[in-house]
Amino acid sequence: MSGIRGKGGTDGPGARGGGLLVAGTTSDAGKSVVTAGICRWLARKGVSVAPFKAQNMSLNSFVTREGAEIGRAQAMQAAAARVEPSALMNPVLLKPGSDRSSQVVLLGKPVGELSARGYFGRSGPAAHPPSGAASPGQTRPSGREALLGTVTECLEELRRTHDAVICEGAGSPAEINLRRTDIVNMGLARAAGLPVVVVGDIDRGGVFASFFGTTALLSAADQRHVAAYLVNKFRGDVSLLEPGLEMLRDLTGRPTVGVLPFAHGLGIDEEDGLRVSLRGTVRESVVAPPYGADVLRIAVAAVPLMSNFTDVDALAAEPGVVVRFVDRPEELADADLVVLPGTRGTVRALEWLRERGLADAIARRAAEGRPVLGVCGGFQVLGQRIEDEVESKAGTVAGLGLLPVRVRFAAEKTLARPVGEALGERVEGYEIHHGVAELLDGAEEPFLDGCRVGSVWGTHWHGSLESDGFRRAFLRRVAAAAGRAFVPAPDTRFGELREEQLDRLGDLIEEHADTDALLRLIEKGVPEGLPFVPPGAPAGTS
Repeated sequence: MSGIRGKGGTDGPGARGGGLLVAGTTSDAGKSVVTAGICRWLARKGVSVAPFKAQNMSLNSFVTREGAEIGRAQAMQAAAARVEPSALMNPVLLKPGSDRSSQVVLLGKPVGELSARGYFGRSGPAAHPPSGAASPGQTRPSGREALLGTVTECLEELRRTHDAVICEGAGSPAEINLRRTDIVNMGLARAAGLPVVVVGDIDRGGVFASFFGTTALLSAADQRHVAAYLVNKFRGDVSLLEPGLEMLRDLTGRPTVGVLPFAHGLGIDEEDGLRVSLRGTVRESVVAPPYGADVLRIAVAAVPLMSNFTDVDALAAEPGVVVRFVDRPEELADADLVVLPGTRGTVRALEWLRERGLADAIARRAAEGRPVLGVCGGFQVLGQRIEDEVESKAGTVAGLGLLPVRVRFAAEKTLARPVGEALGERVEGYEIHHGVAELLDGAEEPFLDGCRVGSVWGTHWHGSLESDGFRRAFLRRVAAAAGRAFVPAPDTRFGELREEQLDRLGDLIEEHADTDALLRLIEKGVPEGLPFVPPGAPAGTS
């Protein structure tokens, strides 16, 4: 491919866009942020670019307009690229249900539960991607080769329709115990002929050893694709780092194509709800002064297998709103609103709330008329009873009894992008759930697809609070019920804040990376003559 520098379209039938794989020395090295930043930088140049992650493990997911479920990180990267999200961008999504098993979502549709051994072993689900728009294909038992074929076909479809595709790896490419079944790191790079840039988080320390060790643990065939390194989260004077970068190049024969500075609040939607900190996690953000006379305090119950906790980002974006994640009943005492978020384990979350005394604290709040909001799984636990032979297989379980709702788990997952009205405002959202809620007598007010009783609200709609008018109307109701002199700011536009955040990621790449070197890799592919770094991978790992 040639002419990627702003031509904005492929060259006709048979044309194939360039590609790049962003790998990392560890999980959380910054792969998602760097991928999004490169996508935004290219999009601002007029390049038609798409993100891609072959396999994602995440409890935070999103629904495309075609009704396909993908990781939220890929949806945000699509926003960075200024393209519509598609199932092609994340063909395999693993949603953990326990420490040992995950639901497998293939081309946007769930195809079953598998243990880690079953998924990374010789058998697993596979499907063929659609031609053109993403829709699920037929599934059949198959091995790693067919699954790799699926993801490479999805990638090739994106490369046929875009100037460039920026791929994100997972974990570390040097996880030699998983190399034979790898479809997201070096397995994908070799199958698709992609150059690889390895990102390292220098804030953790040991970044030079991580770069060298990552490369030296790869086989010669894998090493041929490792083209460059990129340092992330550097604090201080870059000139002090340069001797180390020169030594790294001497040792490996590979350049460092950027040193990105440490910056607060640049994370895009998190991938793994299992690793959320329970203390002040919302984007390291500083709460802006309130628009009115008072602040509003929101406590989010950090339930097990918490999913789509990004729902509270829109609340945290409001001036004067303080959001924190909690796991003890005493932490609810000063909260003006308690949020029960989504979860991949509704019955397990219900048991957790009871074991920790949070269930009783929430019931007392409701009796006192203090606000509670349940979203998706959080909505389900607020109901009268749950009939679950699908997710937990626990049978009939009593809920918290705060909303007149009966929930029955269906084998087929609801995936939808609803639009409606609540509190006199237009609302957009998305639904991802197996539980089907039946509203019983006793609801005082409809609330999206759910209801309100007193100060307790429940809905299956994720993302509804991103609708600015609705969010402000809801917060006014919460403030009134909580007796707070809080007034939502009239000019907070969550979509604009997200765009500003994505532009900041693009600025990081444009200002602190060697963009000419990145363009050469995307256009020209794997450089010739990259040296082997001994000792290489143990025999039989790739």
